[in-house]
Amino acid sequence: MTGIQTSNSKALFERASKSLVGGVNSPVRAFKSVGGNPLFIKKALGAYLYDEDDNRFVDYIGCFGPAILGHSHPMVVKAVSESLENGFCYGASNSKEIELAELVKEAFPNMDKIRFVNSGTEAVMSAIRLARGYTKKNKIVKFAGNYHGHVDALLAEAGSGLATFGLPGSAGVTPHTVQDTLIIPYNDFDAVESIFELEGGNIAGIVLEPVCGNIGVVNPKEGFLEFLREITKKNEALLIFDEVMTGFRNGFGGVQTDYQIKPDITILGKIIGGGMPVGAYGGRSEIMDMVAPLGPVYQAGTLSGNPIAMTCGIATLNILKEEKSYLKASYQVGKLAKNLEVLAEKYNVDLIINTYGSMITPFFSSEYITDYQSALKCDKELFSKFFWKVLNDGSMIPPSQFEAWFVSAAHTEEDTDIILDSAESFFKGLKG
Repeated sequence: MTGIQTSNSKALFERASKSLVGGVNSPVRAFKSVGGNPLFIKKALGAYLYDEDDNRFVDYIGCFGPAILGHSHPMVVKAVSESLENGFCYGASNSKEIELAELVKEAFPNMDKIRFVNSGTEAVMSAIRLARGYTKKNKIVKFAGNYHGHVDALLAEAGSGLATFGLPGSAGVTPHTVQDTLIIPYNDFDAVESIFELEGGNIAGIVLEPVCGNIGVVNPKEGFLEFLREITKKNEALLIFDEVMTGFRNGFGGVQTDYQIKPDITILGKIIGGGMPVGAYGGRSEIMDMVAPLGPVYQAGTLSGNPIAMTCGIATLNILKEEKSYLKASYQVGKLAKNLEVLAEKYNVDLIINTYGSMITPFFSSEYITDYQSALKCDKELFSKFFWKVLNDGSMIPPSQFEAWFVSAAHTEEDTDIILDSAESFFKGLKG
């Protein structure tokens, strides 16, 4: 499947398969959707990943969001190295928690108060519990194809109906667990109205990726986010934005900043820790004060506010705040999108490209991608072949058609040209 030398990665995968489930610690890393064996990464510097066979790849995975500065930024490394000398974990409060919280609040003014946790999944779980505790209602609306971590209540399958009640989407998740999860199509105004007509008095909130990233990049239709804000207020439900992927990806803020929408609760993830294991949820004081020790909604964590993770996040956000990182990354996304469109048209390849800030997804499809159902119609076999072509030529994209690519401020014109040359060669070869 690959023309590059990967014998060390292959041996490591065989070894890993004896001790790790599926040889990996997260399913997408297993390369199931593209075939072949996964690569094992030895180091990451700037815009590049280096595997155990010393192959260098231009990185378009970006740790699925956090590596917006590129990997191992010298200023971030320096800050973390200095912090390590003071200990790894205290099990007590530290001033870095306050400093990072203040930076996040500066970027997200709708968050009066914040609670740090250790992952996006933990933040989602806590935010859903908080929404139910605050509203004293049980049901949560989510959109098909939006991924909010492996929280049991949100691992529900989406049906094809206009307003579909959840069914378990994973073994080990009981029907009882997802009975209060309601799933509807993203970008569907009528479905939102229908679900509130059916269950409005029982809905604690809507949780969504305001710009989707987990089915690839899918932007909201005009007026959709505003409509959600209006209907949740009308029904005394909370609007919860999951900005684990989109936070800090298009500027010093999130989708809510771009669209001037005020969600009730915001969920953030690994980017606020610069890639360290961090999550957070926050919102208006009256909502957040429901969380212990002030209120009855319990949530706790020994590693929450870890000083090393906080330091890494502070260094990263301060650089994002002061440097022109966004201009660099968005310029390369623009160049990549424009030239891929030109090449697809030249070689008559069905390709739809969606972007948001420094995120991009080329879909192998002839129709616009506006929701989960339209994304599922993409040519996954063609994507798999494309994946291996660009990998062999020195670029690593996510091993799934249904993932966003992430571009960093460290990417150069030359890096972008590498994948564009691969794409042209691939498209041209399809004619043969």
